[in-house]
Amino acid sequence: MAMNYRSRKYALLNTDIEVNRHFGRVQRFLQPAAHERLLEIGCGRGFLTKRVQAVAPLTRGIDLNPEAIANGTTEQLEVMDAQRLAFAAESFDKIYSFHAIEHIPDLAAAFKEIDRVLKPGGSALFVYPAEPIRGLYVVPTAMILFGNPWRAREIHIHKLTPRRLLPYLADTTLHIARSRFDLLITPQWVTVMTKGEPAYLPASRRLPRRRRRAVAETV
Repeated sequence: MAMNYRSRKYALLNTDIEVNRHFGRVQRFLQPAAHERLLEIGCGRGFLTKRVQAVAPLTRGIDLNPEAIANGTTEQLEVMDAQRLAFAAESFDKIYSFHAIEHIPDLAAAFKEIDRVLKPGGSALFVYPAEPIRGLYVVPTAMILFGNPWRAREIHIHKLTPRRLLPYLADTTLHIARSRFDLLITPQWVTVMTKGEPAYLPASRRLPRRRRRAVAETV
């Protein structure tokens, strides 16, 4: 069972405690420019969106929780489901998402939408927990929201690694350009994807999409 995110209490748990570190990662891995359009998926109240907008003013943020957007800290925030993005194809130069993809029920649909709205050659940055047990790092959140630690698995509905992301990318033109294991407050993965065939493969060695899907499903 997945969590209902229409929650004011959950929205107000989102603070600016990690914004500086997250912003540093956006700068390092995406190098946003002033003219570029960026999208933050799972923006919460928009603390990070606001920082990125100072560099790239066209940055927009989306979140599923209407209470998060109602209590937003900046402009250009919208209530939107990552599985059904209300943007035209190839709308964004770069996309980033911090600790959101582990919450999305149909992750394959979300990556298809990310692929659709990202411009060819564009990059996407994802940071997600490196949990030994799914939901372990949100046990305190489950206690706050539900008074029950066992409901943490309703909050984190995926236990992800870079390898486990591959099947979700099978029907897209996204590929993983780099991944690293990192420590912040809790262990987490940092993965950068690009849209299009890997530049290091000659055309003769690039797999048709159906073949890429078969390979991904065996991982």
